[in-house]
Amino acid sequence: MDYLWAPWRMSYVTAAKPPAGEEPCFICAGLRDSRDRDNLVALRTPLSVVILNRFPYNNGHLLVAPLAHKGRLDQLSTDEHLDLALTIQRMIAALDELMKPDAYNLGVNLGRAAGAGLPGHLHWHVVPRWDGDTNFMPVLADTKVIVQSLDALYEALTARLHTP
Repeated sequence: MDYLWAPWRMSYVTAAKPPAGEEPCFICAGLRDSRDRDNLVALRTPLSVVILNRFPYNNGHLLVAPLAHKGRLDQLSTDEHLDLALTIQRMIAALDELMKPDAYNLGVNLGRAAGAGLPGHLHWHVVPRWDGDTNFMPVLADTKVIVQSLDALYEALTARLHTP
């Protein structure tokens, strides 16, 4: 039998779960804390933030969110909408250069019933995809293989984003 080690997921599995309806906002908590690297905050703009997904669907999976804790699109100002769109565009350009994906999944889950794990704070998923990047692991072993560590992605992405 082969083993696939993913020790970074242990903190998610063993973390204490808050009572239903009292989930803390990890985005706001990360923004209040100045330790961007520890919180995987790759970029702050005047109105948005980019965070590496701690439990990614695929390599390079990013979350782009407004700085303000808002859970509905109609709560965003025109400036926030524009900043979010431009930040997503900037992240795609950075990932194009760093990872050379063939395509992207972009999406936002509006509300818990739509799959939002954090329904109170809007966030867009930016997920790079490659031709042929699916294999038997998710189907047969209920396991996704991520080939790059979060530390390595953080280093590469922040270096790219902060280079003039």
